[in-house]
Amino acid sequence: MEKREKFSRATIPIIIIFLIFLIFTLVQFIAPLSLPSASVSDLDGFVGVENNKDEFEDMGVWGFIYSCGDSLCHQKADRSLFINENQMPFCARCTAIWLGITIGIGLMIFYKIPLNNKFLIVILIGLAPIGIDGVGQLLNFWESTNFTRVITGLLIGIICGIALGIIVDELRDISSLIKTKTK
Repeated sequence: MEKREKFSRATIPIIIIFLIFLIFTLVQFIAPLSLPSASVSDLDGFVGVENNKDEFEDMGVWGFIYSCGDSLCHQKADRSLFINENQMPFCARCTAIWLGITIGIGLMIFYKIPLNNKFLIVILIGLAPIGIDGVGQLLNFWESTNFTRVITGLLIGIICGIALGIIVDELRDISSLIKTKTK
């Protein structure tokens, strides 16, 4: 890991991606705060299915983030966090993953991490806790707490955010190499 030089054109794509994830993540926390207290709960459903589409139509602008959660997350109430007595748009683990991605890509604004075997090992180590927790739940060995879901989600999210930053750096480096060779 090396510290990046001061702001340069090379960091612009990473900053743009960071801002997109930051806004998306902030909206997840702002939506339940902006809606009337105790007006959103019991959104249980299935991933990839719009289970609560009709309920979100009356939410105005906040319906978009809840619709995203409806499509991408199970939204089980007992596995979700509540703010303002409202269920958040995503479950605790998914919320932490989005937050972690934002943190990870934010770190990449200031640091450059090379894509090498060490980082691949970090990825595998970072995947282990969420994998162990998921398999343990699937096999009914235990039921995770929201605290465990947040910790495992944050860990994998940060690693994914860093990986996203590395991909952006690698694509930029490849693009620069191609431009140099074609001259």
